[in-house]
Amino acid sequence: MGTALVYHEDMTATRLLWDDPECEIERPERLTAALDRLRQRGLEQRCLLLSAREASEEELGLVHRETQVLGKEELQALSGQFDAICFHPSTFHCARLAAGAGLQLVDAVLTGAVQNGLALVRPPGHHSQRAAANGFCVFNNVAIAAAHAKQKHGLHRILVVDWDVHHGQGIQYLFEDDPSILYFSWHRYEHGRFWPFLRESDADAVGRGQGLGFTVNLPWNQVGMGNADYVAAFLHLLLPLAFEFDPELVLVSAGFDSAIGDPEGQMQATPECFAHLTQLLQGGYHLESLAESVCMTVQTLLGDPAPPLSGSMVPCQSALESIQSARAAQAPHWKSLQLQEERPPPLLPGGPVCKGAASAPSSLLDQPCLCPAPSVRTAVALTAPDITLVLPPDVIQQEGSALREETEAWARPHESLAREEALAALGKLLYLLDGMLDGQVNSGIAATPASAAAATLDVAIRRGLSHGAQRLLCVALGQLDRPPDLAHDGRSLWLNIRGKEAAALSMFHVSTPLPAMTGGFLSCILGLVLPLAYSFQPDLVLVALGPGHGLQGRHAALLAAMLRGLAGGRVLALLEEDSTPQLAGILARVLNGEAPPSLGASSVASPEDVRALMYLRGQLEPQWKMLQCHPHLVA
Repeated sequence: MGTALVYHEDMTATRLLWDDPECEIERPERLTAALDRLRQRGLEQRCLLLSAREASEEELGLVHRETQVLGKEELQALSGQFDAICFHPSTFHCARLAAGAGLQLVDAVLTGAVQNGLALVRPPGHHSQRAAANGFCVFNNVAIAAAHAKQKHGLHRILVVDWDVHHGQGIQYLFEDDPSILYFSWHRYEHGRFWPFLRESDADAVGRGQGLGFTVNLPWNQVGMGNADYVAAFLHLLLPLAFEFDPELVLVSAGFDSAIGDPEGQMQATPECFAHLTQLLQGGYHLESLAESVCMTVQTLLGDPAPPLSGSMVPCQSALESIQSARAAQAPHWKSLQLQEERPPPLLPGGPVCKGAASAPSSLLDQPCLCPAPSVRTAVALTAPDITLVLPPDVIQQEGSALREETEAWARPHESLAREEALAALGKLLYLLDGMLDGQVNSGIAATPASAAAATLDVAIRRGLSHGAQRLLCVALGQLDRPPDLAHDGRSLWLNIRGKEAAALSMFHVSTPLPAMTGGFLSCILGLVLPLAYSFQPDLVLVALGPGHGLQGRHAALLAAMLRGLAGGRVLALLEEDSTPQLAGILARVLNGEAPPSLGASSVASPEDVRALMYLRGQLEPQWKMLQCHPHLVA
């Protein structure tokens, strides 16, 4: 399994033959700049290369009518009959190649030849309608691919994500009454004043007939949306619906005119943001930004860690209003949103209140912490010699250990670390952690006896903070208490899932009793853990599965995969020794870049879970702005 790259040089043949300012931005350099950058970075060589083929008339007919009228002689004469279309003698050939590339990619993924891939195509497709070319688009490439996946491969649930800056009205029109296609589009709208100037691009256009709720529009009403806005839209709108929908295939209409520097889009998302969006789902025309964004997307598909995001992670007010409108429009159709439409009363009247005295220095949160490129992507440090794991070939089983004297010095304050087995496990963890902090290893898995889990985690936190980590996020599951004398200085953020109570004891100390095996767990990850983590922007993440964590392998894998988007993928998972055979293998594969296994149809959080979650969000939102994306938390 790997990543496919589908391309054909003939798709660069078409270009504008006469003066038309509206169409001059759709030029061959869109492809050649991206391909050149992929080759410079060595990414093309790491992919399975597929030469695009032409889609057949029968395949085009899955979506379009009367394609035969688009013959070579007629193409130029037809230009004036369509909106933002300039035909070329090679347009029909290029358009058939673009559609065929999507079909090849779908076949490669669904037959198991590859895990994922990217089709580098032009002309684009998402504006094209059943019998009309539109907006540089001749055939609707993504729509044809989706229809093909349904007809040939028997799929019943396909998620289409359109992150182009323009609304893909062609996809919406084709599937607006089809409940097997969940279509999500964010787009520059400006209350209908931006092309394609359609009323049905607004948030209240949610589909029709059996397809009600399966069209999701997120209209941006001002320019300048950045990394925080895009990530917030995924966490608080798209991903809850996607998990409830449980797609069998995800198709992305990946226009990068929504990236920084594009004169048409006028948005501020950096290329790295698209790596994060791709990471969260695994589950343009400005050439420099386009090429970088394509590279970031391909790197993530190949399993490379997403680079840290730059800038302060604070969504703007206009973005919050758009997300609020879209959630309100979708709530009648999705259970995952319904319980949150009315803000519940506080969980515990007069309960603990988040202390604001320990606010983090802004200099710590405004800049990303850049991690060196590691020579080893994932390492596993186990102590039990009889454990046999099936691991990817590039995951190493670490044999080294920290010096005995150094290990004993770190263990000395903790009685539970005095036993030989606990000391040996600690030595291996320290050696692995040092490799991560030195930039030799990207992610890792270590084991500890259950009786020493809390003490080992305490040592790992202190070692990380004293040996180079500037901001350390610890996600502790189960019966693991925060080290009592850990400073509230903004350098560490402690999140305890399945803790004793819902409590925000400070902005850096959060505990929730949410269960691990229901919709409450998923709501906690999307609605609390990830918004806090993206606000904090750690450069090291510790995930500790302690006594009573209650996670099955697929839930632990999802958590690790989601957190892998943080800190440049520098994640250390700490497991109890008796759970290592069940969890270490799956976590190693996920930390190494594989997609986690599907959760299946997700259950809905209980009213009690929602109440606890909303209580915590209400306590923490003044300090952590990424939490302010819930409709009823917008100031």
